[in-house]
Amino acid sequence: MKRFTQGLLGAALILSVAIGVAHAQATQTTPPKKPATAGTQTASKPAAALMDINSATKEQLMTLPGIGDAYAAKIIAGRPYKNKTELKTKKVVPAAEYTKIEKLIIAKQG
Repeated sequence: MKRFTQGLLGAALILSVAIGVAHAQATQTTPPKKPATAGTQTASKPAAALMDINSATKEQLMTLPGIGDAYAAKIIAGRPYKNKTELKTKKVVPAAEYTKIEKLIIAKQG
């Protein structure tokens, strides 16, 4: 019986250590970034993919800042666009809204 109890305690100890290690790995934080110094380049995040206004779904268009249900429907109704500036020149979206999204969109041909 004593040997069984020792084995059970040993197994409990191993289990608690394993749980502690798993918890430590799960809550591990990344170290703060070092500030860039003159002459060094910092790695930049990859650019987000541009949204094609000629093929995006209504739901995708609505993820753009300032674009709701009505503007998304107007964008879809005005397709195809030769270039993204047609959203503004054809008054599909107001200039203020266009300014918010112009760096996030593209008008692919084809």
